[in-house]
Parts: sequence; C-alpha cells; structure tokens
Amino acid sequence: MKHILIVDDDVSIGALLEEALAREGYRTTRAYSGTEALLTLEHARPDLVLLDLMLPGLSGEEVLPRLAGIPVIVVSAKTSPDHKAELLLGGAVDYVGKPFSLRELTARIALRLREAQEVSAPRIFAELSLDPASHCVCVAGQEVHLTRTEYAILKLLMQDPAVVVTKSAILDRISADTPDCTESSLKMHVSNLRRKLREAGGHDYIEAVWGVGFKMRGPEEKS
Repeated sequence: MKHILIVDDDVSIGALLEEALAREGYRTTRAYSGTEALLTLEHARPDLVLLDLMLPGLSGEEVLPRLAGIPVIVVSAKTSPDHKAELLLGGAVDYVGKPFSLRELTARIALRLREAQEVSAPRIFAELSLDPASHCVCVAGQEVHLTRTEYAILKLLMQDPAVVVTKSAILDRISADTPDCTESSLKMHVSNLRRKLREAGGHDYIEAVWGVGFKMRGPEEKS
C-alpha cells in the first residue's frame, strides 16, 4: 500500500484529502506544519508528499528542498506562473492550484507514483544493467565506474534502447543533474562512456547515428 504524507494546516482540506485517498487505497499521514512534516520524515519515508506552501513555522518553500528523492505535488492557492516554475525547477514533480478537483488530483497522484516506480526500476540491455537505486552499472556482472554525466546519458538511452535520442534532447533532459554537460562537451562525455562500456564488455553498446544522436546497440547488431 502506497503511503502519502499530507502537509496542510487546513483541517477540513486535510480531512477531505485523507478520506479521498483512503478510498483510492492509499495509506495517509497528516502533518499540520512544515516542522511537523520534517519530524514525520524522521520516522517514515512516504512514497509521495502533498505539500501546501502557506504553513505555520517552516513554509512549504523551505520544506521542499529537504524532500529530495520523494515525489512532491504542491497543492496551493499560490498560482503565479513564475512561482509554479520556480517550485517545479526546485524539485516538485507537479503543482495543483486550490481549489482543486479531487478526481484530477488523484489522477495526478497515480501518474506521479507510476513515474517514480518506473524511474527506480532496474534497466537491463543485453549484458548491461543499470540500477537507479544504487547508481550501479554493470557489464556481464562487472561494475563499471561512470561519472555523473556518463551515468545520466546511459540512463536516458536505456529508457528506450531502440529509439535514437537526439543530441539536443540529451542536453535538455539531463541538464538539471549535469550542468557540466554542454553542447561542446557532449561528444567527449559520450566517447568516454562508450570506451568504458567497451573495455568492460568487449562490445560497443552505444551507436552514434550520424547527424541525429545516439542509441543503444546490442552485441548482435552490426556497425
């Protein structure tokens, strides 16, 4: 049963959410302030957090950075586009304005939980395996040590091994985690990644598609 932490000082809204989520089969915990939310996290790690912003004590904006690694949906009456953008860039996976539709909110919760589960699932391609939980990459059982940027590139390519990922898409989708990867340095990062995998497995696991980008290549595929 998935566990959702509701952080909202409005008693009626919290009760409404608690009842609706229970009907959907979720287990819930309530916190009425930012400080209480952090204390709750010391005892149990929820699968997702619904976070109000205007809280007594620590505000939602102050709590958000301390929820790294947990999907957070901000539920707030603050609906400024700039504020939304700032919070999404700051770590929130979604933003729902008050008043909200329970049907829409529960749908967004289900979607974000599914995404989180997909992201954390181990990925396997031929003899190559990548474990998002431990950040461990192995080729035929041998661990390969990658830089943060090399790991991010490989993880992206392994999401759908048959699809060619363009250079611009790689730069866009890993930019938040790898600020050192630029248009001019991408080729070097990919080259180093290909070399490390080839040395471990005796095969080039990444194929460069001329003028487009990169994709995974199995041992049986010809250059």
